[in-house]
Amino acid sequence: MLSTDTTPAAPAFPFPIPHIESTSKRVRVLFGGEYIVDTTDALLVWLKPNYPYYFFKTKDVPQKYLVDAFQSQKHHLYDIVVGNRRAEAAATLYHDDELDGLIQIEFSVMDAWFEEDEQIYVHPKDPYKRVDVLQSSRHVRVEINGVEVANTTRPRLLFETGLPVRYYIPKPDCKLELLTPSEFTSQCPYKGIASYYNVQLPSGELVQDIVWWYRTPQLECAEIKGCVALFNEKVDTYVDGVLQPRPESPWSANRRSARPTAH
Repeated sequence: MLSTDTTPAAPAFPFPIPHIESTSKRVRVLFGGEYIVDTTDALLVWLKPNYPYYFFKTKDVPQKYLVDAFQSQKHHLYDIVVGNRRAEAAATLYHDDELDGLIQIEFSVMDAWFEEDEQIYVHPKDPYKRVDVLQSSRHVRVEINGVEVANTTRPRLLFETGLPVRYYIPKPDCKLELLTPSEFTSQCPYKGIASYYNVQLPSGELVQDIVWWYRTPQLECAEIKGCVALFNEKVDTYVDGVLQPRPESPWSANRRSARPTAH
């Protein structure tokens, strides 16, 4: 039986892009053993609806760390240099409309980012997004190419704004003999560091990186510890006997999307 429900589209972003907001958080950026930024005057900037970036005023990024790299009409790129460490083109000074005079630092090439004294990962959390994990007694069954890989009546359902519901299934309720560890990992600012499994089907087919789990999830998603989830975009998921439509999401076309961090 196939459900006639459709997966809701992500809600429209409520502001024009780019959108800029102040934050009262103290933000620090660590690179090469030094805090190259330490400010209570950071800005959250949405360049696209998915999530914000941190931008800084020029007064909060000491010029001693910036070395000219490239300049255009709208941008001035700098290498960030601390001692013998160099992050090429890691800082962008904007000369463009609303962003004029603001500096963006490439998140992934810095050693660490902190909000107050808490380290953050991947990107700042979106204040307009929430993640809820609910214990459920719904019957969830998952098949890959006709092979059952999970069957549970005790899933944790994870609801994240703008993304499909994720069914987290306790490992004992999975066919663990079909799972083989993958070397691939990803990070999510809301959940933590994800490890992956491949699924080795009895036919010999290997379905890569289709299953993920969080060994030590972030506190706000602690309930998913010890559970695995599968990309419902790529498997057959039955909920209370009803086959769910495969949702459209950034992971529909490619299991290793450009942003495989928010499941």
